[in-house]
Amino acid sequence: MNTKNNIYVFCNQKGGVGKTTTVINLGACLAQLGFKILIVDTDPQGNATSGFGVDKNTCASTIYENIIQNKPIEQTIIKQVIQNVDLVPSNAHLAGLEIEIISFSNREYYLKNILNQVVENYDFILIDCPPSLGLLTINALTAANRLIIPLQCEYYALEGLGQLINTFNLVKERLNNNLELYGVMMTMADFRTNLTEQVINEVKDFFQEKVFAAIIPRSIKLSEAPGFGKPAILYAPNSRGAFNYRLLTEEFLDRQNIPYNYQKEDKDENVLNNYDLKNVSDNIIEKVEE
Repeated sequence: MNTKNNIYVFCNQKGGVGKTTTVINLGACLAQLGFKILIVDTDPQGNATSGFGVDKNTCASTIYENIIQNKPIEQTIIKQVIQNVDLVPSNAHLAGLEIEIISFSNREYYLKNILNQVVENYDFILIDCPPSLGLLTINALTAANRLIIPLQCEYYALEGLGQLINTFNLVKERLNNNLELYGVMMTMADFRTNLTEQVINEVKDFFQEKVFAAIIPRSIKLSEAPGFGKPAILYAPNSRGAFNYRLLTEEFLDRQNIPYNYQKEDKDENVLNNYDLKNVSDNIIEKVEE
């Protein structure tokens, strides 16, 4: 299958909120369900690249060459980094790109034009952005159909969010009127603290139905997995982080009425149908091994 609006950008100018972890694990979960996925790393840190076990420093070609040298993206894509997942890598060469293309005409559309070469080959394209609202992120927002905002369950979660929403509105108005805010997802939840519940309630009040019910907890296994070059759902499939990313993937597909290949009845119906803060803390974390 190939959905009509299949390019998703994961964006937050704050670093360390779980953008890359989400791109990697959501992509891997979708791939396990049989969907064909392209991960596009637009962060000069190249964490999505190394998160799939690719040595970013030895890549013959990256997204940088696609933009600066007009190299066809097919010559850059690394096939099958895991089953059903292809990767457009990145590395530190991308760090100076914003200065290099600042005087170029139509500089906001480079990534969009690149992805148009392969968009019909994939069910979902997931773009990992750098922690900034610079030209790389603008390119990603212009190329995408849908924006997902990861927010950590911490005190400063909403700090600076107004600037991101303003950037989203400007891009939608002036560069990409097909862009929509598809969802907000909460990450790094520690259900032992009252702060987590307070932040979640505040985010739900602000974004309402845009907030995904599935919440990603703090997890040692999620932190360890990149060091082994694997998504957490492959590195530690029975961990609570992997379990919750599967729930997020189900919700991601359910919002679009896209069927998937395993039965919900195999899981706890109370968790799937009434997924709230109490169910997460009382039912899930106690049942799933770290």
